[in-house]
Amino acid sequence: MSTEIVDYMDAIEHLPAGATLRLPSVSWEEYETLLSDLTDWPGVRVSYDDGKLEIMSPLPEHEEYKDFIYSLVRAISDESGITVETRGSATFRQKRKAKGAEPDTCFYVQNAQRIIGKRTIDLEVDPPPDVVVEIDTTNESLSKFNIYAAVGVQEIWRYDGERAYIYKRADQVYLEVAASLAFPSLTSDALTEFIEQSKTQGQTAALAAFKQWWRSHSTSAS
Repeated sequence: MSTEIVDYMDAIEHLPAGATLRLPSVSWEEYETLLSDLTDWPGVRVSYDDGKLEIMSPLPEHEEYKDFIYSLVRAISDESGITVETRGSATFRQKRKAKGAEPDTCFYVQNAQRIIGKRTIDLEVDPPPDVVVEIDTTNESLSKFNIYAAVGVQEIWRYDGERAYIYKRADQVYLEVAASLAFPSLTSDALTEFIEQSKTQGQTAALAAFKQWWRSHSTSAS
């Protein structure tokens, strides 16, 4: 293990919850070695953009919101019969583009059938997630949008602690839209409403309310 990797690991070990470590000049080989060394550190998020490395240690509330959004998507799948495959915060990277990122959670919807049974996703032959989710209560994720656009992610959901936003990819940028591409009946307003409700009424009650809302608002099953 190189001296640089040892230094990185020491810095990560002392990274407090809610903090972000930024390193401006890291080689692809160092990035891949670091990912391997971080196998036993599933809580941190690592992104890589042409030599720039960011390592973030999320706060507990960060995980709370991410898990609730996952529950909402599972509810949509159950209620509407839509096939959904999740890959959580798996690392998606592409060496030839020098890009890599770990979303807070992610889903395959339109491309779900293509990755069923695959334990490893290779972006040279496999599609990226159809939806990635970023929780911005710890730090902002807008700097990662360039990475997601480069590897072909079509849709991003971002929650900043107060409001949810939905973005669709247009060439190499993302445009804010009112509703999801993967789940057209799901709007950013509804996503915001039920996340906020989960804070005051609890996740179980908010999830039950969301299921009722979805039954009355969803257009059709896929």
